[in-house]
Amino acid sequence: MAVILIVEDELFTRELAGICIGDWGHDVLFAGSVEEGLKLLKSDTPIDALFTDIYLKTAVFGGCDLAQQAMVIRPGLRVLYTTGNSANADLKSRFVTGSHFLGKPYTPNQLHTSVDGMLAA
Repeated sequence: MAVILIVEDELFTRELAGICIGDWGHDVLFAGSVEEGLKLLKSDTPIDALFTDIYLKTAVFGGCDLAQQAMVIRPGLRVLYTTGNSANADLKSRFVTGSHFLGKPYTPNQLHTSVDGMLAA
């Protein structure tokens, strides 16, 4: 099973995703901002994957910027983006290579499929 860092500024959404992912046997770490996420990524804590909202309150493309920095800190990290906005070509151009996308709102089943797909890649 994997250690997945969830970076989401909406507490309810973060907690619900964490419950689901934890129920599937993965370990979950939480961050509510880019800064908190970077602190965990720079630590010695094992992290296999990043599940991040794209639009975080502290930074417009915070999740994209975070993923770019995360790939420098931890090459090979798997990334799953999420947002309630459409993922147009301009937005997708900010995604790290090999990443995955899950639109909001999503069901637990859609989240499960997306997490499994990200981890299998």
